[in-house]
Amino acid sequence: MSSTPTDAGDSADRPDSRVADRAAGALSLTVLLLMILRDWGGPGWAGDAAAALAAALLLLLAPQVRWSRRLFVVIGLALVAAAMATRASWLADVDRALQSAAFIAAFFSALTSLRHVADTSPAIHRAGRFLAQQPPGRRYLALTAGGQVFGLLLNYGAIALLGSMSVTSAGREPDPQIRAIRVRRMLMAIQRGFTSTLAWSPLGFAMAVSTTLVPGASWAAALPACLVTAALLAAVGWALDTVFKPRLPGPRPAPPRPEGGWRTQLPLLWLLLLLVIAVGGLHLAAGVRAVGVVIVVVPLIALGWTMLQAAPGARLRATGRRGRDYLLRDLPGYRGELVLLMTAGFIGALGAALLVPVVRTSGLDLSAVPGWAVLLALVWLIPLTGQLGMNPILTASLLIPVLPSAAQMGVTPTEVIVAVTGGWALSGASSPYTASTLMIGTLARVEARRVGMVWNGGYVLAGGLAVSAWVLLLALVPG
Repeated sequence: MSSTPTDAGDSADRPDSRVADRAAGALSLTVLLLMILRDWGGPGWAGDAAAALAAALLLLLAPQVRWSRRLFVVIGLALVAAAMATRASWLADVDRALQSAAFIAAFFSALTSLRHVADTSPAIHRAGRFLAQQPPGRRYLALTAGGQVFGLLLNYGAIALLGSMSVTSAGREPDPQIRAIRVRRMLMAIQRGFTSTLAWSPLGFAMAVSTTLVPGASWAAALPACLVTAALLAAVGWALDTVFKPRLPGPRPAPPRPEGGWRTQLPLLWLLLLLVIAVGGLHLAAGVRAVGVVIVVVPLIALGWTMLQAAPGARLRATGRRGRDYLLRDLPGYRGELVLLMTAGFIGALGAALLVPVVRTSGLDLSAVPGWAVLLALVWLIPLTGQLGMNPILTASLLIPVLPSAAQMGVTPTEVIVAVTGGWALSGASSPYTASTLMIGTLARVEARRVGMVWNGGYVLAGGLAVSAWVLLLALVPG
């Protein structure tokens, strides 16, 4: 599995790309350090400096990506021109929007450092292979759970790792019809397991962005309710697979015994425990928001894991070499993803700054709308706009600032987080433009739109109803 999935059409092989990659790596690292300073009570200029460097990083990467990515840069520049023409505070608005882009770049850099190390871990590959080889009776649940745990460590790399192993495992089936059914069910289990983590994971953009945008929200406060959302989505997926699984005629030969045993999952569980305890403990003890803790803890865990993978006696040298490779080669290889995510955050933040005054002067009073209705709208609007190609970061960044405060709507910040992250998870399973759906389509050799709307259509409808019921319960039932 490649650790540098550069988008097709991005320029990565020109002679001058090596210099640009080194500059992009240095800028990304500096932005990460500055955002750590900002979130951990450092000097006030740290955020402004990170914003300036984020702008430089975007300008450096934009010429190297395909036009579908550059279009977002053009839209961002158009919004800057609109802000200059209409707002006296345009410079401060642009600075805040660039700080949003800088935060996304820092968060992305931190997460991919862990994926970079996990890619080369034999223990991770053994654990994934064991899950992919489970017999039909427990394969869906095993892969759903695997999609969640692996998703925390590898992000979208979990789909690539477990998906490729599942396709290989299913390839042993001689009957092409049965093989196609098995591939589909296994890939759906992985994708639905992965996207359900978006509802609660402190390492996911859904939680990172929503807790930043919703005043008074925190990961620790929202975690119990968001875990229920994840459980509901996982249960809906399992129930649909159980009820609608094809009934194959005739006896089937006994499947081969999986390699290894359940002990292969222990390294993942220990790592997951370490992540949750470290992030949750520091979040509560230091009073720093969870995303600020993540961008410190995750790279430190990646660094320690890298040293453990190296041969004794050469750990410092090997760790230095891998760190250099990550910064100067692997991280710049995500140029397409970085441009897309950073511009989504920038456009959402600056677009909201332009939109809020328009909403206020229009006389539209959203505080008159029942809070539960607003929450339901959030659950469904995020996956619906995903069908139009809008990244959930962009949708959330545009919508949430326009809404009244949670208190004005008669709900709590946690209930807003549950609605946003639930809708985000549904978008991850249904939008043909998200990385998860595109990767599943590539593995299954079908169009991403078929994966999102046909394979996952019933799941998104049933999951959306389950999440909506949970949001209504939270909003309408005291306690």
